[in-house]
Amino acid sequence: MRHLKEDIEFKVINSLSDHPSITQRDLARLLGFSLGKVNYCIQALMDKGMIKIKNFKNSNNKSSYQYFFTPKGIEQKSRLTIEFLKIKINEHENLVKEIKALEKMCNDLGMHNKVEKN
Repeated sequence: MRHLKEDIEFKVINSLSDHPSITQRDLARLLGFSLGKVNYCIQALMDKGMIKIKNFKNSNNKSSYQYFFTPKGIEQKSRLTIEFLKIKINEHENLVKEIKALEKMCNDLGMHNKVEKN
């Protein structure tokens, strides 16, 4: 469960970093999350002191927001990036082992010609 929560936080943080003027609705679409989940995550990031929001008027005369990372938010983004890199490296290593075991199984069954690599 902890990884899921951090995964969601990581995706929101990275998306806000890449798109600091994105609307919550567009962020929800981008990530495939509900608008409520995005709103909750952004509020949690604000409550933790990781982001600040600046209100401004856009060209369509509507109120918009710009997301800014605090030093604490930048530190958390770095920490989460390192943690997820470790997780992905571990997943990759496990996949490589699994692929090798499956290839061996296919070879042992005489099916090595049936497996095509893309």
